[in-house]
Amino acid sequence: MNTNIAFLELKYGNIYGGYPNFYAISEIALLVFEKGSNKIFLESWTNSANVEVVDVFAKVNELGHTIGRGKEVINMKTRRRRPFDEEYRLSEDNLKYAFKQLRPTKMPIKNFLLKNLKKYRFRDIIVFDGRRDIFLCERTGVNFERFNIVDLQKDLNKETDYLFSLNKLSVVIDFDYDRNYLRTANLEYWLHPIASRQIVPKSAAFDAARLMMVYNEYTEHHEDFMRRAALLLNKIQNPKV
Repeated sequence: MNTNIAFLELKYGNIYGGYPNFYAISEIALLVFEKGSNKIFLESWTNSANVEVVDVFAKVNELGHTIGRGKEVINMKTRRRRPFDEEYRLSEDNLKYAFKQLRPTKMPIKNFLLKNLKKYRFRDIIVFDGRRDIFLCERTGVNFERFNIVDLQKDLNKETDYLFSLNKLSVVIDFDYDRNYLRTANLEYWLHPIASRQIVPKSAAFDAARLMMVYNEYTEHHEDFMRRAALLLNKIQNPKV
């Protein structure tokens, strides 16, 4: 019998020049993996509100280790990017306009999630440092009570006493993607063109694909995964060795 497991990833950011503690969802990806058949189903949603949000991203080295953080401004409607200015502030009128543009996106987000939570049969939803992701989804009216939410980063932290990033873990598993296949050290899955088109670097769908591969390596090849993780940490902590 085939069983499904879901992976949820969000992209979100502050309104540029607005409140630092208010986040707007810019992308959602729900990837469903069918164990037994190895089929991958991918559903994604992109916010097209005419609002600029701040994208905070990690600058990493070849080991996936964070060596700095960068910020860019993205217009969710046009997808254009421009430099971030720390001093930039929106006027009250412009901030009200931004909130007005975001308000109509609440229902499409809720509908997207409810439709796909019902469309695919699964109980487990895997997230990565996903507390805010779940909160932002719940704020639109989605209820996750009947699902088992598993935060892979927390589970790994308990086992290794180290807070891994998804970038580091992608190096651990030797993640590779060539438009037709997702590959890691021990796994290879074919991608349907509909799913493949959505997996673009820096997107929520790309992170969902990486998360799935990390999870499957961790659960199906646990001993090798832990060995590889230990080797990577040793390289990071002892760069001259």
